[in-house]
Amino acid sequence: MTSARLGLAEWTVLAVAGERPVHGFAIAALTAADGHLGRVWQIPRPVVYRAIGRLVDAGLITAEAVETGGGPPRTLYTSTDAGREHLQAWLAAPVPHVRDLRSEFLLKLALLHRRGADPAPLVAAQRRELEPIVDALRSEQDGVERGGADDFDRMLIAWRRVSAEAALAFLDEM
Repeated sequence: MTSARLGLAEWTVLAVAGERPVHGFAIAALTAADGHLGRVWQIPRPVVYRAIGRLVDAGLITAEAVETGGGPPRTLYTSTDAGREHLQAWLAAPVPHVRDLRSEFLLKLALLHRRGADPAPLVAAQRRELEPIVDALRSEQDGVERGGADDFDRMLIAWRRVSAEAALAFLDEM
C-alpha cells in the first residue's frame, strides 16, 4: 500500500499509533463523535479496525504488545519507521482540492496540534496551493458572467469561488 492509497481513516490511525503504542478501541474513542479527533473527522469503530489491518499489511504499523487485565486482551500498535516517514510527508503536504480542506486539512491541523508541532509550514504551503486556485476561479467567474452561462453554472462557480476565498481568509487568520 502506498501513501497515495491511504484514506483519512488510515492516516488517522497511523498518526495516533505514531504518538505511542495504542489499541484500536482507544483510537475508536478518539475518533467517535465526542472524541478529540471526532470533532473533525469521525471514524466508526469497524473502520478503525479495518484501517489497522491495512496498515499492518502495508508494514506501516506493527503489533508491539498485548495489553491484558480488566477486560479482553487488546493488541497495542505502533508505527514503523516507514510509517513515520509516510506520515511526516503527508502531514507536510497541502491539500490539493478546496473541497477537502474541511476534512483533510483540519484533520492534519488537529494531528499536528496533538504532536505539539508548529502548523505554520503546512498553513503556508496550503496558502501557496490555494492562491492560484482562487485566481483561476475568479477568472472563471468573470468568463461565466460575460459568456451568458445558465443560472446554475453561475451559482456553482460563485459557490466554488466564495468557498476558496473563505479558505484563504481562514489561512490568513491563522
